Amino acid sequence: MEILKEIPKHLKPYIVPQKYDQYTPIDHACWRYIMKLSKDFFADNAHPVYLEGLNKTGITTERIPKISEMDDKLKQFGWRAASITGFIPPAVFSEMLSLKIMPIACDMRKLENISYTPAPDIVHEAAGHAPIIADPGYAKYLEKLGQVARRVIFAKEDCDVYEAILDLSEIKEMPDSSKQEVEKAEENLEKAYKSVSYDSEATEFSRIGWWSIEYGLVKDQETGKFLIYGAGLLSSVGESFECVKDHIKKIPFTLDCIGQDYDITKPQPQLFYSNSFEEMVEVLNEYEKTTAYYRGGKESLDKAIKARTVCTSVLSSGLEVGGQLVKYRTDKEGNISYLHYTGPTQLAYQETQLENQGPSYHKEGFGTALGLLKGLAKDPSQLSQSDLESLGFKDDAEGCLEFESGVIVRGSLKEVVSKDGKNLILAFENCKVTLEDEVLFEPSWGTFDMACGNSEIKSVFGGAADRGAYLDEVGPDHSFIRDQKVNTVKNSEKLFPLYQSLREIRESNAVKKEQLDQLYASIEDSFPKEWLLKMELLELYYQVSPEDDKVSLLRSSLEELKKESEVLTKLIDRGMQLFKN
Repeated sequence: MEILKEIPKHLKPYIVPQKYDQYTPIDHACWRYIMKLSKDFFADNAHPVYLEGLNKTGITTERIPKISEMDDKLKQFGWRAASITGFIPPAVFSEMLSLKIMPIACDMRKLENISYTPAPDIVHEAAGHAPIIADPGYAKYLEKLGQVARRVIFAKEDCDVYEAILDLSEIKEMPDSSKQEVEKAEENLEKAYKSVSYDSEATEFSRIGWWSIEYGLVKDQETGKFLIYGAGLLSSVGESFECVKDHIKKIPFTLDCIGQDYDITKPQPQLFYSNSFEEMVEVLNEYEKTTAYYRGGKESLDKAIKARTVCTSVLSSGLEVGGQLVKYRTDKEGNISYLHYTGPTQLAYQETQLENQGPSYHKEGFGTALGLLKGLAKDPSQLSQSDLESLGFKDDAEGCLEFESGVIVRGSLKEVVSKDGKNLILAFENCKVTLEDEVLFEPSWGTFDMACGNSEIKSVFGGAADRGAYLDEVGPDHSFIRDQKVNTVKNSEKLFPLYQSLREIRESNAVKKEQLDQLYASIEDSFPKEWLLKMELLELYYQVSPEDDKVSLLRSSLEELKKESEVLTKLIDRGMQLFKN
């Protein structure tokens, strides 16, 4: 795949080949049904760029698209397409968007979930997100969304909820999943939701994404009509039909949307609308100013501690310290004087891990003193060679740094790591760090790599600064990576050929009534409840023999099948409506 040559190394494992031959005739029939309904309905109810975008991104009605061909088409907009399977970690998804890469799940929803599936699939990304990229304003918003998203702080609770959603969605899409398995996964998701104790930045930001690129509307300024652009609606033939109706509340898209929760498994009782994609970028800019990445300081460190996940703190020197922050200390004036991290920690500069300062080296955690040095009015990043020698650090002699906070660092200076005229790390051997009677670092613990900076924390953001290097050493989470799903069905050896025969007859442009009669007999004999198969057969009868008695028989049969469920009623009614248009 060409895109693998251009994508960052740590993202490559999530890119998988689309196994096009694994799509079944039913998969293609489901795609065709969804796209026929979509193009008919969205011609009047979607953003004006939708139909144009389908053509420009290489998406047709008849067959599931090839992602490699979509990639070629998206290049004209400065974007790329990459094939994935199912859910990928949110940080990976957002980083791809920030790089103007659209991840497209190559799985296809099964027939039972043709109306809607919570699991990412090729309908959602290819027929949902991709066409709207043809609008420059949306493309800019999507890129900005990724840029902000990759900096927000995820809480451990967020990760638990995400994994529960992933589990439920995957089970619902598994061809052989049982009712008990679905119910168990639903219970686990409910338990994960109940364990959430606060709204993290990631939670807030997920709502911005949900109420915009997933379930967003734009308001036509001339007609006042609400038009769909969100991929969750564009890929749901059920919910999209209902959402434009008056009983669904429409709310202006502002920063207030971060207070509106959502349930991924149910239709949304309200939706948010914007007047333009440019307005939406302003909402992102407004939110970005509230983040720990933008604000820094103690409140941002508090967010990192509360999250219990890997976050990066940017010091005044520009040094980036990434790990799980568990505690920070302040001096008598409230200035930050010491940071304590647990577990693998990375030291980086300008998002590049410093040599020998990765998480495998700092695997047990990390701690550092910050602030001004007593009597010097300087912080360690500003110390010159003569300053260091005046403090006793000459050759292998033991020297001492005494901070205004009371922290004392005593040992032999082993190495100074500097960049752009600033000290980033002072490495000490035989070092002891104390604060009054408390020992913060013992000589027996090894080298004390002290991060340099004053008490100012310029920024705090989610994840490691150099994500590729960090994951190389701690190991990436590959639990999300799996093969493309195959939608197996009962009696597939008999059912698939019937769907395939219908496709071949339709594409031959020489439909013969005798062929249809044979198929009708086979369907009635073996698969009398296969509604989509009957729908496709009825469509062909309308082309060659609309007055045939088989037409009325098929229509009557479909009317009977409608009685089995409300969902089936809507699917059949909407399909039948196409014959009238």
